Amino acid sequence: MGSLISETLPKFTAETLKAAAKLSQRCHIVPVHLRSAIDKYLQDQEVLHMKRKVLSLSQSFNGIKEANLLLPASTSKELVEDPLKANECSQRWKVKSAYGDTGLKYQEDQAIAYVAARMPAVYSALYRVLSEVRRRVPDFVPAKVLDFGAGTSSALWAMTEVWPGSLEQINLVEPSQSMQRAGQSLMKGLQNLPLIHSYDNIQLLTKHINKSGRRHDLVIASYVLGEIPSVKDRITLVRQLWDLTGDILILVEPGTPQGSSIISQMRSHILWMEKRRNRKLQNAAHKASKDLLTLKTGAFIVAPCPHDGPCPLQNTDKYCHFVQRLERTSSQRLYKQSKGPLRGFEDEKFCYVAFRRGLRPREPWPLDGMKFDTLKEMHAKRIPEDLEKDVESQLFTVEGQNDLYEADEKTVASDSNVSETDSLVENDDVEEEYDEDKNGEMPHADLGSGWGRIIYMPFRRGKRVELDVCRSTNGEGTEGSFDRVVITQSKNPTLHHQARRSIWGDLWPLRGEKSQRFYM
Repeated sequence: MGSLISETLPKFTAETLKAAAKLSQRCHIVPVHLRSAIDKYLQDQEVLHMKRKVLSLSQSFNGIKEANLLLPASTSKELVEDPLKANECSQRWKVKSAYGDTGLKYQEDQAIAYVAARMPAVYSALYRVLSEVRRRVPDFVPAKVLDFGAGTSSALWAMTEVWPGSLEQINLVEPSQSMQRAGQSLMKGLQNLPLIHSYDNIQLLTKHINKSGRRHDLVIASYVLGEIPSVKDRITLVRQLWDLTGDILILVEPGTPQGSSIISQMRSHILWMEKRRNRKLQNAAHKASKDLLTLKTGAFIVAPCPHDGPCPLQNTDKYCHFVQRLERTSSQRLYKQSKGPLRGFEDEKFCYVAFRRGLRPREPWPLDGMKFDTLKEMHAKRIPEDLEKDVESQLFTVEGQNDLYEADEKTVASDSNVSETDSLVENDDVEEEYDEDKNGEMPHADLGSGWGRIIYMPFRRGKRVELDVCRSTNGEGTEGSFDRVVITQSKNPTLHHQARRSIWGDLWPLRGEKSQRFYM
């Protein structure tokens, strides 16, 4: 691109920089084989009874939200500030699983309603999270997986799409027999499945595996911690899951203030626990083994946080969450109820955090070595042919570009006559801009601290774009801040173009300067 000048060899070009930062997904289409499995599972259900079951399930979820709101705020604060107090219930947890005893008990009707109304949305959110982990850690290919609170195996369906053919063994922990049966029924007929073991609780899992095989490449717990109405039990459970994690642990919760609070508490606890453990081991270790110690201990955040410091949104009126739009399946359109006309799509809000063992790598910041022309400098370098192309491109500019989801609303019409195949083709056309580069590899953002995270939708005001970015404030990624980044077309047309194409959940490249200027 003509606006890019390089004194040193930068890591990215303007195009690969944009592709690496693009992590959000537009309207997700549930795979055909999953939609077919859901339709087959629900084929004998009566419509009227199903609508009642879905309504009953929704009321149960509302009851969980109310229970979470009743949790004493002082208890949460006390445990976060002094996480060692969570050990008080460790012995009880190992003897008796609180999950399933105090959490939501899914009966047969609720499991059926979950498959019809919630599974497509949960699958879409998990696919989004796992896809980002794959993009950020391209060399991570899990073979052995633990899915806690597996439910109807939504995570398993997502993992087989994200890492096809890589899974060798998966352990599912789900106390509800109804949910287990529903998950098994949905997987009937699928080929090339990994070895699957189902357990009612973690205690049965640990009894059936030896100590050398306790660690899993990937451990995931999705939409389950909020069903445990006890902060202490949640922390103890997450400690157990972390002990079973060999590489990456992923926690996912609904995108509500309560769900965000749960993720924030678990994030603080795991990081605090590993920092404390690291200090103790370093004090006891010899200098000769310090390098080996660094490789085997510690924890850092893969996503969404670009740093491992305290969350900058704590004690504010904002909370960290994301949105994944999905096309509603036929079962959702048939059984879900709405006060007005039911749209052909829905937005699944979710919160998540992905931990990885080890220390955050030190990487060059993406904008290091890159310089950009101002709009005036770009105009001075133009040739007549470029001016003609710019005039033609402006004639085809679509009004209302501020809402990048607008195209999805047209794609996923509420009219059921619009075929899902046609929608899929249109969605692929939208994402064609971010396909693999000329070398056959998708540009990816590294795990260093030079990438910020866009929280909430950007504000596009004339020739300037304002982004709310969670970012690291140092090269080690030990501290972070939440800042308003302003990009103007006159000062940086290249980044301005990228900012206009960025949406909620994308990354934003930063420059490794001690005094970062946010007006560009």
